[in-house]
Order: sequence, then structure tokens, then C-alpha cells
Amino acid sequence: MTTTRITADRSAAGERLDRLLAREVPGMSLERARKLIEAGSVRIRGKACKPLRKLWGGEEIEIELGSPAKPALPAPEASAPPLRILHEDALLVIVDKPAGITVEPEGNMPSIVGRVAAQVENLDVGGQALPGVAHRLDRDTTGCLALAKTDEGLGFLKAAFEGKRARKAYWAIVLGEPPPSQRLEAPYGRDPRDPRRYSTRVQSARRAALSYRVVERFAGAALVEVELETGRTHQIRVQLSEAGFPLLGDAVYGSEASRSHPAALAVGRQALHARSLVLIEPGGARLSVEAPVPEDLQRGLELLRGAARSR
Repeated sequence: MTTTRITADRSAAGERLDRLLAREVPGMSLERARKLIEAGSVRIRGKACKPLRKLWGGEEIEIELGSPAKPALPAPEASAPPLRILHEDALLVIVDKPAGITVEPEGNMPSIVGRVAAQVENLDVGGQALPGVAHRLDRDTTGCLALAKTDEGLGFLKAAFEGKRARKAYWAIVLGEPPPSQRLEAPYGRDPRDPRRYSTRVQSARRAALSYRVVERFAGAALVEVELETGRTHQIRVQLSEAGFPLLGDAVYGSEASRSHPAALAVGRQALHARSLVLIEPGGARLSVEAPVPEDLQRGLELLRGAARSR
């Protein structure tokens, strides 16, 4: 059982109690505030409050957050190794996401959320013993994924990503000969020909922007490091492909040549890895983590290097 206390400012006079809780308690949603009040878990002067109570200003409010519920989730596969933890503190856990698994549950399939819930202790987000999701990686993308352990942690992560206090760098193996560095910016939205896909070749007020630099060149391919300025769905895959440099192994946005390339076959998925993540904490401290290059990408890189040496 977790109890927290806050004091309503004098300026809160006339404000509804549930709205004050949603604003002042880190990570508290309006829906959860109402449920806590209805359950008698919010008290003023020791007395439970009514859902629509309005404040005078200056009240001391006691909130019992209760023990987090344990929702039913598909059990992680017995053969699945534990997730590599890159960083953990009271608010956050950053894991090295493997390929082939979604971040959030889909039907009865295992997910990163479910595996973290089974592996990490002291999770309490929205009253549930689950990690909070503030950003995502595609099923077949690997690397740094930050999840919240508490409502406060989720609030911090959302503010960091929305407020540009999060820096994400990816490694991608692409087909072609990209320039040494380049910035790409364009409209972004669903492809009108196929709503399951995204494109920059649309009329849209939404923008997508990224920058990349070449880390290593091979014969007709390159390893590039990409930094996102925006966080659109499939953004790296779309923008690089439409710039003429499709990711090796990308079944959706790649070309036939990029999918059938020997290095693509060695990797067996889209060659994209969330290499590093930097978060600027509220006090200004810098939290930086890095995920090692996974074995499948290493195989593809070694194949490309071997081909280059044999030329």
C-alpha cells in the first residue's frame, strides 16, 4: 500500500478534486483519480471525499494508491532468455529489445511489456503491475527501449520525448551509396494506396525529420547512424527507402535487391538497431545507455566486410 500526500494551493479554490489530483500527482490520469475517489481512497481531514467535491484551497489531501493489480498477460516463452537490462532505477527500466517481439501485447503473443512485468519488480503504472510505454520499436527492430516503472516515471518519459529531451540514435544497414551525411525532412502520413504503409509522398501537416551519417561503407551498401528529430511510425525505414537507400531485409519498404542481398539473408530481418538513448533528467543530469550490436547484424556486417576485402 502506497500513500502520498499533497496540499491544495489557495489558487485551487473552486477546482474539482479529481482534476487537482490529475494535475498534481505525477503520472496520475483523470480516470484513475476518479476511481480512487470513488473507492474512498482519497481523504481530507481523515474523511473520504465525494467524486465531484470542489476545493476551498489549502486542504491537505491523503491519497492511498493501493497495491498494483496484476493483469493477466500471455506468459513469456519458457525458452526465452531474460531481457538484458541496460539501466534501472526507481522510475525507469531500459531494456535491450530483441527482434521478433512486439512492445505491447497483441492477442495471445508474448510482448516486451509482459516480459518486463515478469522480470522486473516494483512496477506500478496506472494502478497495474505493468511497465508504462512512452515510445516503441517495431517488432523486428532491436535495441534501447525505455519503460516506466511508476506513474512518475511515465510522466517523465512522456515529457522527455515530447519536449525533445530524449536523443535516439539508430544503426541501419542500407543498400546504395548514400552521401557522407544528410538531413531529411518531409510531410508524413499513411500511404493513400495502402493504409498499412507510411510515406513522405503525401500532403500532410505532420512532418518527419531525421539526420544520418555514414559509419562504414561496403560494396554497394553502407552502415549509417540515424538520429531522429521526430518519432513517426516506421520513419527511418520510410525516409531512407524513399531517399533511395532502403534498409537491407525490410519486407515492407525495401526493394527486391535489398531483400535478396546476401547480407539481408544473413540478418533475416530489417537491419535496424536502436543503438543508443540519451535522456535529460528534470534536474539536468544526463542518462545515457547503449545497446550492443546484436549477433544477426554482426553477421550481416561481417559478410559485407568480407566481400569488401575480397574485391
